[in-house]
Amino acid sequence: MSLLQGAKVLQTLEEALRKSLPASIKVYGTVFHIRQGNPFKLKALVDKWPDFNTVVVRPQEQDMIDDLDHYTNTYQIYSKDPQDCQEFLGSPDIINWKQHLQIQSSQPSLNEVIQHLAATKSFKVKQTQRILYIAPETAKKLVPSLMDTQNLPPTDGKPKPIKQEMFKLSSMDLTHAALVNKLWSFGGNERSQKFIERCIQAFPSTCLLGPEGTPVSWNLMDQTGEMRMAGTIPEYRLHGLVSYVVYSQGQTMDRLGFPVYSHVDNNNKAMQKMSHNLHHIPIPGGWNQWNCVSL
Repeated sequence: MSLLQGAKVLQTLEEALRKSLPASIKVYGTVFHIRQGNPFKLKALVDKWPDFNTVVVRPQEQDMIDDLDHYTNTYQIYSKDPQDCQEFLGSPDIINWKQHLQIQSSQPSLNEVIQHLAATKSFKVKQTQRILYIAPETAKKLVPSLMDTQNLPPTDGKPKPIKQEMFKLSSMDLTHAALVNKLWSFGGNERSQKFIERCIQAFPSTCLLGPEGTPVSWNLMDQTGEMRMAGTIPEYRLHGLVSYVVYSQGQTMDRLGFPVYSHVDNNNKAMQKMSHNLHHIPIPGGWNQWNCVSL
């Protein structure tokens, strides 16, 4: 096992992961964030260097003090050979299997390994799979081959204009975290609100303020560079506001050089339609998260 440190080594890792896109997108985006100041204080581990097979990005041990906080205890994994990474992932130095934790990857083939580890290390696991989209600007720069097979709608990929006299484009602040937490499908508890607050403090965010001066639609970014937690309060839905917010956030991230990608629930047809209209491209393998709970 090797801990990768230093700007040059991390740049080499990022360039190697770029060659494996889109399968490596979750780890690529996280390493990109580490190189941009590492606000979540994450570290990158590989089974060997420089000819690595598996990369795990995780928090520092001193930040994982709450054994029940799976929002903090989150690991991003990419493996060139998912069937040959079980020994590495099984090491207690890599993953603390005694905690409540999350594993994220765009490689559904990791499921077999994680399920086997669950049986041998006595934890229960729940896999969540969703559609993972990448923005066209990011695809053109990083994975141009994805553009070749797309049947994009005959539009310019921009959202409808909003009523400027009614809505103001802004960014989120900590007082908005409770609202996001209330509507986030993975949230609704104290630990998730703390995670949302960290994301608001650390990364660019976008929202539309309504006539009352409070957010009516918003979009955040997490420590992997993924756009997350997009939402609109019920009374302002079906007006295209979230499309405007997601597009605006994507433009900001693209100007900063971040990869722009996001996931959508398989049953959320409205957000899937929005992604299609914005010319976002579904990534093979999708978005995968494994919630692991020690028995």
